[in-house]
Amino acid sequence: MRFGLHTGYWSAGPPAGAQELVLEAERLGLDSVWTAEAYGSDAFTPLAWWGGRTSRIGLGTAVAQVSARTPTATAMAALTLDHLSGGRFTLGLGVSGPQVVEGWYGQPYARPLARTREFVDVVRQVLRREGPVRAAGDFYSLPLEGGTGLGRALRSTVHPLRSDLPIHLAAEGPKNVALAAEVADGWLPLFYAPSVDGFYRAALAEGFARRGTDLRAPEEFEVAATVPVVIDDDVERAADVVRPFIALYVGGMGASTANFHREMIERLGYVDACSTVADLWTQGRRDEAAAAVPTAMVQDVALVGPPSAIADRLDAWRETVVTTILVQGDLAAVRTVAALQD
Repeated sequence: MRFGLHTGYWSAGPPAGAQELVLEAERLGLDSVWTAEAYGSDAFTPLAWWGGRTSRIGLGTAVAQVSARTPTATAMAALTLDHLSGGRFTLGLGVSGPQVVEGWYGQPYARPLARTREFVDVVRQVLRREGPVRAAGDFYSLPLEGGTGLGRALRSTVHPLRSDLPIHLAAEGPKNVALAAEVADGWLPLFYAPSVDGFYRAALAEGFARRGTDLRAPEEFEVAATVPVVIDDDVERAADVVRPFIALYVGGMGASTANFHREMIERLGYVDACSTVADLWTQGRRDEAAAAVPTAMVQDVALVGPPSAIADRLDAWRETVVTTILVQGDLAAVRTVAALQD
């Protein structure tokens, strides 16, 4: 089991002490640092900023949103960061949800799996640089059909440092998880729990059965799960730190008819609790929504409590498909997990 650091996305501005936390994660031997984006800060710029101050730690996006950029622009950013970091970059991609895709980016959301498949194909063409990039899909057309007629298929002017630069996919539903296993080099789950490991092993196996021979072997497939970590001798007090995060994703991230984060938690058996949390959130009673998140739910998807409790809980995580835990937490959390590395 490896550990990384997930810095998330911003609200008011750059998180206080984030750079120091990244530097400490590298000093302590953590595997990687990851960023995110929603509809504010982007995922690539912080990695370039912090990555320039580090020399060893891996750099990843968890995740860069598919609708935010064309696949060729995404590949350009990826190969540029990989060059600048000396081969430390991993491209994590995700489709987000219809609220962000249609409301923020003004892009259609329909058929997200098919769109992702085409997107990854174009990115890989850029990175492999075996010829001019061409696409004739339902979502991406290169060169563009119906334009001036002057467009031509092009090949990147830059030779990528690694033609097999890793691509990971964020996924929550079983079909999306299977797609990650089929076309990507890793999976980035949120709200994973050891209790549902069998469910996701089956989804991954379905995708591996369709996996091409031009990709890394399934044995090399990475699963990097984002996990909140709060160190406190009082478990309830530690859980209180995580409750608002869960309430936000259950009640506020996604529409009532399309909230994949909520579905992920409902698979753990918390259907009624999720309904209560979501109802309170939509009524604007956000503090009550957070308070309605059961401690057991927090303990399923997060690591909370004293270091001894964290160590005990990690035994269950080590038996899962997860290869790396991406810590969402402060300096105490990073130092605690660093001491528990294999």
